[in-house]
Amino acid sequence: MFRRIRSRISTIGAPLSSLLLSDLLTVLADMIGFITLPWWIVHRGGAHDLAIYSASIAITTIFAMPLLSPLGDRYAKRPQIVWGICALTVVAFTFATLASLSDYRLTLIICIGVVTVVAKAFIDPASSTISAELVPANRLAEALRLRKSTQAAGRALGPALAGAALALGGIAATFWLNGILLGLAAYVTLQLPSELPHCEHPRGLAQWWEDLRAGLHAKWIVPLERGWTLVNFLVWIFQGPAVGMLIPLKVQSLGLSGLWLGGCEAALSIGLLLGSFRGSDALVRRFGRFNVRVGAAMCEGLALAASGWAHSPVMLVLALTCVGFANASMGLVGATHRSLAIPQNFRVRILAASMMTTQIAGILGPMIAGVALTHWAVGEVYTCFGLATCLLAFGFVLIPRSREFFALNHDQVKDWFRHEYPDAFKPAVPASKQIT
Repeated sequence: MFRRIRSRISTIGAPLSSLLLSDLLTVLADMIGFITLPWWIVHRGGAHDLAIYSASIAITTIFAMPLLSPLGDRYAKRPQIVWGICALTVVAFTFATLASLSDYRLTLIICIGVVTVVAKAFIDPASSTISAELVPANRLAEALRLRKSTQAAGRALGPALAGAALALGGIAATFWLNGILLGLAAYVTLQLPSELPHCEHPRGLAQWWEDLRAGLHAKWIVPLERGWTLVNFLVWIFQGPAVGMLIPLKVQSLGLSGLWLGGCEAALSIGLLLGSFRGSDALVRRFGRFNVRVGAAMCEGLALAASGWAHSPVMLVLALTCVGFANASMGLVGATHRSLAIPQNFRVRILAASMMTTQIAGILGPMIAGVALTHWAVGEVYTCFGLATCLLAFGFVLIPRSREFFALNHDQVKDWFRHEYPDAFKPAVPASKQIT
């Protein structure tokens, strides 16, 4: 497998190789932080502190993503990613120092977490859209598959690495490892081309505000983009808890150890790896893009329902592997076409708005799950969330022109939104120049 991945990378070029290595190191570090910080908070402050921290970070993310997104289209993406990773490195080393000193203060941890949110508000949209600037349009699908495979490998290895570090060195040592990996990721990202096309110079606060309004306006005007966002929002209300907070609760309800929790998280990532490496291609050739996009999303919901129904650890692991496979197949089909269809100078802004809606759903989902868990068992709630995910995913067939959109090839879909809805992407007239 790795020999094939290496040969495919070499055909695309060195910039993608650096990006993939940066992805691997960043995801490894993210998974370590994802496990270590909640572990520290739960052991020192309990579930109450963890709930306060999670809510604070989610609320901050809602505002950070749309407010900072215009800068993503205005500045070069490589410096954004590098400086963002450097900020995360400082955060990791700060947590490592606090843990080494046994200095646990929830307010300080939340403040540091806000820095993490701001850094990721620069990193995530820029990183998600930089592929289209590094490779030609006819190779973008392959580049996205390679990135998804690399990220899935990082998600599979990250929990094991975090568990080993916690067992051997404790919380502080794991935070130090997190910072070192992030520092390496920043260095590797510097190897990307220093100048990418279509980077503009900033033109002040007024232009920033116009950019923000233009991005939100474009997202609302394009019916397919608007419907896509709405369906994803509704789905994520139930899918988010099903792939997040409900997994450890399900493991606990079966009386299993933390080792099985790591196995479940790894199974999810292995499914993502298998789906992104070969699965999505085979499914698209057999059934077509639109059918794969809708069918895989619904199958993911059914697999989540099976995870809730499972009464043995082996069945739970197998079900979560299917969840990861379906998610990769669904995401890759949509990500390639959507990235190409959005005009390049609007990609970060529109993607950031999508992330904002996901974060809002990420607040509503755990709240609904928490209320449901006070009345029903974990398995029942998990199964219902999976079935709701499946049902809502079917709403994709109701999105205007979605079948037509996925029938296009990669050359035809490039800048499709601008060609079909030119009014959505016209530059706004600054308020200072409007006639009164």
